[in-house]
Amino acid sequence: MSGHIVSIKSYLAVFAALMVLTVATILVATIDLGPMNIVVALLVAAVKATLVVLIFMHARFSGRLVALSIFAGLLWLAILVGLTLTDYLTRHWTPAPPPF
Repeated sequence: MSGHIVSIKSYLAVFAALMVLTVATILVATIDLGPMNIVVALLVAAVKATLVVLIFMHARFSGRLVALSIFAGLLWLAILVGLTLTDYLTRHWTPAPPPF
């Protein structure tokens, strides 16, 4: 089986992008954006994970079965996060009972 050969130039470009995004993650952690800190940090993490999966794991040049597996994994993750959020968002939070 012959695979797609990715050039060293592509690897270095993705590595540089990952380093820039790592610096962006550090900067986001030091800046107070209020409730948007988590959103921006997760967005940067998702971009970094996408770069790693597409380039370093060669998913970009793989067949449809690999794409289907990635889609199924992301769908399952969305289902689990959605079910967790439905439980979390529908709870009626009450204060803790006083100590004895």
